[in-house]
Amino acid sequence: MSLDAMDLRLDDLRHPAVIALLKEHLDWMHRISPPESVHALDLDALRRPDITFWTLWDGEALAGCGALRELAQGQGEVKSMRTAQTHLRRGVAARMLGHILAEARRRGYARLSLETGSMDYFAPARALYARAGFRVCGPFGDYVDDPNSVFMTRTL
Repeated sequence: MSLDAMDLRLDDLRHPAVIALLKEHLDWMHRISPPESVHALDLDALRRPDITFWTLWDGEALAGCGALRELAQGQGEVKSMRTAQTHLRRGVAARMLGHILAEARRRGYARLSLETGSMDYFAPARALYARAGFRVCGPFGDYVDDPNSVFMTRTL
């Protein structure tokens, strides 16, 4: 199925495939990063009212997910971007990020920021964010300087 034909859905985090993908995401983050540097959210945290979560489906197969967290008024944070292993390098993350950017603009946010890892594993994510106009910045929100984190931001 083409990327444009995939179904982007507002998600309630209850589908078994979504739960499995988020578990995989957390497992990978804990394998790659020291515990104090893992900022990925679990299911309960993703269900908080300040977070909106979406999934992208290729027919019945979950292709990926992403979330938008409202920070201070007029600011948002990209969270929980993950592509299913079966859909890597097919544009899933770019489509999800485009949707999150559009939603942040629709909400009237002036700035969108994110935290990702500094290790080589995260290089494709950092490249995606840079292509979307994000630039490296200092910690924001409740984050602190961490050699295992890269903070990025862009104005909308």
